Amino acid sequence: MRKPRPVTTERPTKPDPSKRLVMLVAGLAVCWSAHPSDNALENAQLALLVRQLNQLERTALDAQKLSDTNAHRYHFDYARLTADLARIRGGIEDYLSPPRAQPRDPDELSGQYRASGEPK
Repeated sequence: MRKPRPVTTERPTKPDPSKRLVMLVAGLAVCWSAHPSDNALENAQLALLVRQLNQLERTALDAQKLSDTNAHRYHFDYARLTADLARIRGGIEDYLSPPRAQPRDPDELSGQYRASGEPK
């Protein structure tokens, strides 16, 4: 049988302000050193995002095939979702391989995916 541990009433001490400053500077140094100057990491992440958007679009198309729009008053607007995904993908692809120096201002996404009545 184990011995019960004694209960302590001491509060943990706060870190010394100089230790806090050292921890803050070390954390900022890690953040600055992790920021790539050539954007290779950012481009890799954006390329991954494009692949994930492609997968999301395929999943949405599969879900659209399974949906029964006549059974419910409201249905998910897959056409609008597909258009928004294409717009997002196009913006990322334009950034990754820009045809001109300045990025263009993309259209605003609708964000409304609930439609009523007959599908378009």
